[in-house]
Amino acid sequence: MTKPCIICCAITGSVARKENNPAVPTTVDEQIESTQAAFEAGASIVHAHVRNDDQTPSSDPDRFARLKEGLEKHCPGMIIQFSTGGRSGAGQERGGMLPLAPDMASLSVGSNNFPSRVYENPPDLVDWLAATMRENGVTPEVEAFDLSHILQAIRLHRDGKLYGKLYVQFVMGVKNAMPVDREVFDFYRKVMEDRAPDAEWCAAGIGANQIVINEWAIAAGGHTRTGLEDNVRIDRNTLAPSNAALVRRTAELCEKYERPVATWQQARDILGLKSAPAM
Repeated sequence: MTKPCIICCAITGSVARKENNPAVPTTVDEQIESTQAAFEAGASIVHAHVRNDDQTPSSDPDRFARLKEGLEKHCPGMIIQFSTGGRSGAGQERGGMLPLAPDMASLSVGSNNFPSRVYENPPDLVDWLAATMRENGVTPEVEAFDLSHILQAIRLHRDGKLYGKLYVQFVMGVKNAMPVDREVFDFYRKVMEDRAPDAEWCAAGIGANQIVINEWAIAAGGHTRTGLEDNVRIDRNTLAPSNAALVRRTAELCEKYERPVATWQQARDILGLKSAPAM
């Protein structure tokens, strides 16, 4: 298989803190430095959240703006993807950074259970986030926690509500949502290939399942996500020393399955994204 594999690095998230792993980058400066190392290790997409000074989640557009400026300077060409996830804010606050026009933004198109709460994504909010992404030329990465989310993403894209090329990420291993199940994974992939053959898909596994899903996705011809947001350990007994270490581990799997790691230029071409801004 010669198709390049896009590696996305989810650098921070909304949950992991310094107490869980000191390598989790929570300030904007730390995030820029950690992303640069991950970029040099092979990641072509950065999936980014921002935090307040006390490490709590934030949707502050000013913090996102400073992060975007730093990433464009230190990681030229890398695809910048902002999170509109529900842990960082409520309602339209979740999309307050979209006018900054990052290359991509995450989009959850349906609700599901999380470990201790319901992750609410009501249709009116989904429509507003999707419309705001369209207005600002931002390609969604649909985060699918359930089969219904994949089908909804295909419908929304068919109806012209999602900007750009359809890109769906299977998220597996969240407690109370979809577990890591090979039969389900293969069915998800078949649904995408049969019903949206021109789309691209990727997959992310949570916790110890990160490496499992990385391998399934790479072997099956998809793209994949790694990073300290989803998993703070390199193995059961060892904290991951950095985001870059998790990216390098993923790149080794690409080598195992004889798939080249996508450069940022290849990733932009595969996903139909505009050229990187001139510096």
